Amino acid sequence: MISAVDLRPGRTIDLDGRVMQVLSADNFQPVGRGGGLVRTKLKDIEGGGVFEKTFRSDQKIETAHIERRDHQYLYSDDQYYHFMDNESYEQIQLSLENLGDQRIWLKEGENVTLVSYEEKLIGVEVPNTVDRRVIKTDPGIRGDTATGGDKPAVIEGGAMVTVPLFIGIDDVIRVDTRTGEYVERVSS
Repeated sequence: MISAVDLRPGRTIDLDGRVMQVLSADNFQPVGRGGGLVRTKLKDIEGGGVFEKTFRSDQKIETAHIERRDHQYLYSDDQYYHFMDNESYEQIQLSLENLGDQRIWLKEGENVTLVSYEEKLIGVEVPNTVDRRVIKTDPGIRGDTATGGDKPAVIEGGAMVTVPLFIGIDDVIRVDTRTGEYVERVSS
């Protein structure tokens, strides 16, 4: 158990039986009587939702000790996604429900982190940025690049990303997996 004032970004807590990761925590003292408060932004590790919650500064909170292990994504078939533990070489398969929206960032041969809590797999963490090839986009019209416009593009894995007009099919781009936004073009 920790006090609410000890909450920091990255820490995991058990809140009503759900594992939450602290994204931000701000301590403040309201005007008038009463103790301080801690405003937090929490991410549900299993469900993926983000929400805000305010705690009293003296409130005790249960910590959640989660385990993270690096795995290599091998392949997918009709029902499962297959991963290999980088240390023990043990293979594990996960269903689509286990992966959720993270599946669009998977690419064969790349490493991801599998997260478990009390020996139960609760999620997959992909790198913050990934490099992916553009597989579908409209061609840019000559002269439009001066205005700095954007257009939609489909990248490997099926994600839709808004890219600058100069990006074409087969270009490799870097994408932020947390926001799904274009970062830069990568020379291949």
